[in-house]
Amino acid sequence: MDDAVIRAMAKWPDVPAVFGWLRLDRRGNWRIRGETDGDPVFEPIGNAGFLEFIGRNYACDAHGRWYFQNGPQRVFVQLAFAPFVFRLEEGGRFVDQCGQVASPLEGAWLDEEGSLVLRAGGRTGLLDDRDLARIADAVSAGSLQHCKDVIVVGRVASTDLEQRFGFRRDPKP
Repeated sequence: MDDAVIRAMAKWPDVPAVFGWLRLDRRGNWRIRGETDGDPVFEPIGNAGFLEFIGRNYACDAHGRWYFQNGPQRVFVQLAFAPFVFRLEEGGRFVDQCGQVASPLEGAWLDEEGSLVLRAGGRTGLLDDRDLARIADAVSAGSLQHCKDVIVVGRVASTDLEQRFGFRRDPKP
């Protein structure tokens, strides 16, 4: 976490948490709540500096609820699928939405809809669907080669992900 965030937490320890204002979509886009004609909408955050700030201050509490520590305030994140979304970069590296390299690859599973769940670098996430075509042949053969490792691709029900990997998609107070 940023030093300024840690100092703010110490200075104002009792700031109430926020729920229902920040989302992570299935493609790794952060979305913030706004309004259109009085109705809530979640619009993508486009400010690069703010996105980097979220990425540096993204964490999980003891209850599996992911949040962004915004100064002294925790802003809990609604997850469309999982706490991380991985992109496959040239050279075969997986990188999450926070810009962190996810290594080593520890596991891979397909759900009933064909979504690829990865466990990499201690993080659980979804492979961005735009990258599935690049590895589809390997996955359909039942394994995924990453660097020098070959990982057997298992099966998992999307309804079991939260319990299996210890996170909450829709955090509540």
